[in-house]
Amino acid sequence: MRRALTGILAAAAMFAFAGGAVAETVLNRGNGGEPKSMDPHFVDGQWEFNIVGDLLMGLFTEGPDGRAIPGAADRWTVSPDGKTWTFHIRDHVWSNHAPVTAYDFVFAWSRLVDPKLAAPYAYNLWVVKNAHAISDGHMPPSALGVRAADDKTLVVELEHPAAYLPELMTHAVAMPLPRAVVEAKGSAWARPENYVGNGAYRLKEWVPNDHVTLVKNPLFYDAGQVRIDRVNYYPTVDGNAAVKMMRAGQIDTQNPFPAGQILWIRANMPGALRMVPYLAINYITFNLHHHPFDDVRVREAINLAYDRETMTQKVMRLGEPAAYSIVPPGIANYPVRVEMGMKTMPYPDRVRLAQYLMRQAGYGPENRLHIDYATTTSPDPLRTAAVMQHMLRVIYIDMEIEQADIQVHYKRMQTGDFDMGYSGWVADFNDATNFLDLLRSDSGNNYGYYNNPRYDALMDQANQQPDANARGRLLEQAEKVALNDYAWLPARFPFTLDLVQPYVKGWIANVRAVNRTRWLWVDRPVVTQ
Repeated sequence: MRRALTGILAAAAMFAFAGGAVAETVLNRGNGGEPKSMDPHFVDGQWEFNIVGDLLMGLFTEGPDGRAIPGAADRWTVSPDGKTWTFHIRDHVWSNHAPVTAYDFVFAWSRLVDPKLAAPYAYNLWVVKNAHAISDGHMPPSALGVRAADDKTLVVELEHPAAYLPELMTHAVAMPLPRAVVEAKGSAWARPENYVGNGAYRLKEWVPNDHVTLVKNPLFYDAGQVRIDRVNYYPTVDGNAAVKMMRAGQIDTQNPFPAGQILWIRANMPGALRMVPYLAINYITFNLHHHPFDDVRVREAINLAYDRETMTQKVMRLGEPAAYSIVPPGIANYPVRVEMGMKTMPYPDRVRLAQYLMRQAGYGPENRLHIDYATTTSPDPLRTAAVMQHMLRVIYIDMEIEQADIQVHYKRMQTGDFDMGYSGWVADFNDATNFLDLLRSDSGNNYGYYNNPRYDALMDQANQQPDANARGRLLEQAEKVALNDYAWLPARFPFTLDLVQPYVKGWIANVRAVNRTRWLWVDRPVVTQ
């Protein structure tokens, strides 16, 4: 990676100064993981969305502070019942000069919910009328509640009112696709040589496990305000190595940095630290299809033995709150706070109760439970896994840690090839359902196969409830059901973990952890020959 990076920087310098040309502004971003696709219908990691969000733009997009602002639509109206939204597409074009139309959105959304595509995030668009039934194979994609009244008018019918719709429209699931290109190229449309977008950047190059290079899109409707000419994304899986690269000036930003370096960073790179609470959770998934995780006593015992306070205060040391719930604090449209009752129980008492539950389930000193734990190769998940390994030994569980690159790890989670596994979720939009939907029995991201009809029914009732307070109470009941079932092991509510060189300007740390390259600029002395 270092050799490739040096070569790119040298090429940029040659471009900037050969023949007296105007300097090209380059930003090098450490991005934490290798993307598996540039097709917005197949991305499911924050590291992938960082790139795709520079290439494509939905009806809404993210402003400098991560909040939803007008994107491909420049105005819209909402019906009195909140269930019909009419969007007016701004005059702008794809990077191949073709106009962006309402039909591109109809095509993209219909493709997303088509069960033949098997898009992992299709459920995020189930708020649109008939989307859920289409994904379940009960209706054809043509029945989706979205239509183009004309080239510039998109009418969207919803299953129920959704105040969070503008934020959802910034997500990859709601981005348009260049219909003609996708139909002509098929899945190959997302390769660099074929890629067409409507965002601030174009896909120039993708060298797997090395870098992704984007260049400024001169046809972007607001190109005059875009100050970075070229951005290189590097899959910096090894956070410790990434910190060294930042110190050497090889990358300008990094996400995430390893928590184990927080004291050194605070002492030596305080001007680069960007760390704020954000809408996310780190949790551990139980595979309920693997015995004995189908036994609630075992799931409860592991929750009891996992010392969250030790993990957050002594292992991570970032100041993050321990998680005893599914929904993070500060979430919108959810004025309640539900937590596990064990929070007030002293840890020694938790361990004794956990040992009792394990014995009731048939385990003990002479009959220990042997399980595997799937995690990534990143430093923090590995450190916390090693500590958890010791915690579980006292309740008769021997845990083998199995690590893989982040892309391979989440593929393993999606296919159910694990006993327990490390998981994390960053909000797609600021609403409690974005977290609670993960445990719906038909969710594409319900890795552990949790299935409680009572839970699903409460979520369905909440979605149909127009009164905000009544809706919140139904969501509260649903969360209580999942917590009482110990469907997950909620671990901690993380902070953003960004390092940003002081010369990178325009970076605003925010609860969404979204910082589009479009809004950034570099303010450092230009080296001349």
